[in-house]
Amino acid sequence: MKVLIILLLFSLALASSSTLRPAVEKVYPDIRLDVEPDIQLEPENIITNGYIAPEGKAPYIVGLAFRKGNSGAWCGGSIIGNTWIITASHCSKGFSSVTIYYGSNRRAQGTIVHTVNADNIINHPKYDIALIRTPQVTFTDRINLVKLPNANNANELYVNQQTTACGWGRTVSNNTPDQLQCVDATVISNNQCARIYAPGTVHSQIICISTPGGKSICSGDSGGPLVTQSSTILIGISQFVSSKGCTAGHPAGFTRVTSYLPWIRQHTGISY
Repeated sequence: MKVLIILLLFSLALASSSTLRPAVEKVYPDIRLDVEPDIQLEPENIITNGYIAPEGKAPYIVGLAFRKGNSGAWCGGSIIGNTWIITASHCSKGFSSVTIYYGSNRRAQGTIVHTVNADNIINHPKYDIALIRTPQVTFTDRINLVKLPNANNANELYVNQQTTACGWGRTVSNNTPDQLQCVDATVISNNQCARIYAPGTVHSQIICISTPGGKSICSGDSGGPLVTQSSTILIGISQFVSSKGCTAGHPAGFTRVTSYLPWIRQHTGISY
């Protein structure tokens, strides 16, 4: 009887501890229907303690409006070449076209605007990363590429690196902010990140940032860039936050760009 009681208590303890670990919540794109432009299909999430980006701060970021029939989704992306954008595949899958807005911090505006069909979208078959082939774009002070990590740095973990993430994700005062928002954050180790999430969630293709005070990416920031502050290198693509919410103080997760340098080179010819 004592053995049974001990086993029961142990099982209850395991169950209780597992409930403390949040699941990941994809930083879902901001979804709208044309027939009901103001409908909210997701809970209102919050980006806190970020700041409005001054014009020209992130000339590599683009707004992406994915479409299929009467449905659509809004995400961010990064320019990695004159004819290439990189983003998250959970944004791009299932849509028939995407409109790309270059060179403006204002949502759904651009000094250059291109629309391409799904034939120009390359989704990774297994992981949350995608490429978009675009018409040729000439670089200016407001439109420019962000460099990828050097192939020699493929094993760099970037722990303790100071970084910046930007996007048009939802805010407290405006569900769909007009101005680009950014947040500064520090990269943490995957071991530290994995202490929060269920086992197997934080695999080697993920890079995490700390979110003290709720400084975090949130709904609508999907596909946007995480860059190093020291040299403006793209090291992450916005992917998930804690299911407890963006302000819970739990780490935010990004697709680790160094894990996909060969795949990017295979499709784009871009490498450093």
